[in-house]
Amino acid sequence: MSRSPLSGSLSLVWTAGLLSGLALLAVAWLLPVNVKSLNPTLLREAGRGTRTAAAFAREWLELDKPGPAALVLEAARSVQDRDADAVDRLAADYARRQPDLVPWGGWDVALEPLLAGRQGAPLTESTPVLRFLVTAQPRANLRAYLATSRLPGVQALLRTAEVQQTKRFVPANRPGGQPLEAVILLTAYLWQREQLATTLQREVRGLAESAVANGQLGTLEDFYLDVLTLGRRLNWVQLSELLRTATNTATVAQFAHLARVAPEHLPIIYTAALMTKSTDAVARYLIGFGRPGAENLRLALSHGEGAMRQLVERQVPVTQGGGADFEFGSGFALRHPAWAVALKYAAFLAGVFLLLRSLDLRLFFPAEKALRGAFPKMGSGVLAAILTFIFFVFSEPFLIKAAAATEYQVRLAIPILGQTAAAAIPPSTNAPTMDSTTLVSIAVFALLQIGVYFICLLKITEIDRQTVPVAMKLKLMENEENLFDSGLYVGIAGTATALVLQVLGLIEANLLAAYSSNLFGIVCVALVKIRHVRAYKRKLILETAPAAPLGA
Repeated sequence: MSRSPLSGSLSLVWTAGLLSGLALLAVAWLLPVNVKSLNPTLLREAGRGTRTAAAFAREWLELDKPGPAALVLEAARSVQDRDADAVDRLAADYARRQPDLVPWGGWDVALEPLLAGRQGAPLTESTPVLRFLVTAQPRANLRAYLATSRLPGVQALLRTAEVQQTKRFVPANRPGGQPLEAVILLTAYLWQREQLATTLQREVRGLAESAVANGQLGTLEDFYLDVLTLGRRLNWVQLSELLRTATNTATVAQFAHLARVAPEHLPIIYTAALMTKSTDAVARYLIGFGRPGAENLRLALSHGEGAMRQLVERQVPVTQGGGADFEFGSGFALRHPAWAVALKYAAFLAGVFLLLRSLDLRLFFPAEKALRGAFPKMGSGVLAAILTFIFFVFSEPFLIKAAAATEYQVRLAIPILGQTAAAAIPPSTNAPTMDSTTLVSIAVFALLQIGVYFICLLKITEIDRQTVPVAMKLKLMENEENLFDSGLYVGIAGTATALVLQVLGLIEANLLAAYSSNLFGIVCVALVKIRHVRAYKRKLILETAPAAPLGA
């Protein structure tokens, strides 16, 4: 028996709609873009063909600055850069040929005053710069050298050694004031050699002049403490290159704080600061995202300089797992992030709409012809919009979770000099990620409500096809009210079940996953009772109404 032309055309329409909807959903799923996070696929695309950590270390060696090269090379090894071993051999060869440059991390002809007076075997390893100022003779030589400087900023810094009111340091001109004097001389020498960023120079000079005028160090003492922290960990060239990228004292404070609380991440943080030439942005990212942020920087560095710049500029976390690669989509999302986000959710909306309309044509077309008022054309669009909103919420794990205070945001109290060690801080567990069991539970809740929705539609169709009076159909519809409310019952049961499973530890503790069952139930019942039941009852009521008399 041959099919009618109408049946064949409907089959073609629903098949085309189904395939188109699935294709659009695939595009929405694979497009690696998010509103408040960065997909690892985008990091890989951004870093493609850009400078690697090992290549960056090689450049520092070619500039005769083995100090920064050593830290960058350590970061390259930590991200398993394939060229790290080759650069490591170059660095070892450089150290054999230029052993005098290794302790300082480079060379500056004006460092001779610091070297004078040192005794013992010559240093052959990278040495923190403040170690050269431990004894009195190097400090006296440096003080005499700086006293002849004509720079007002240098002279203002030297005069702060006479200030008596301090909180954390012993005054420089008293017994026990050697650490403060060493930091003052180091800061003044950095100024003299133009190793401070211009904006940082202006701020430090203002603080120094204010300290001298007021007779107390005040905020400048905090800056000196930060320089002490960094000077005890970095050699001369490492410290000077870092401070050339720091724009203000707040940035120096943040970086010093990170050096205290996260010394294991110092090579990564230092490399990111030099590679992006934005110490403040790197410090802000680490302070904001804590240890997960350090791992994000490590991941970005493994892909190259472009990935690092992308992460630091956007100041967003990285989503867990890269998913399937979608190379064309990643390139487009990287160049046009706003358009990519709009395309992703527009594709999901259109895909869901086409799928729902295809199912309507395939499963409920006969009932739709009989119940014209109960199946309005806009119903699939409303349902698609609701499902798109739900998809948007669940696909943006960082959207609805407030940023928690990280362990790096806790300032360490240092009441006396020398207590700069970081307290033991447990790793952060506040990163908003979605466990696979959470996603499975959400999908199960959604499928249950879709099943309830179709059962209710089938019941309405069954009542309409019965050969009984219209008044009886109304009574049958009232009798099925409990069925039409079953979405709420299933939703509440799903929420209770999810909470019990979370308490037992069988699935990840996530209230969003549990209450999604209630949300799906509310949406299902609203669609059934407003879109279908109300419209069908209205149709039956109109059919039972007495006909108006002619001429009325």
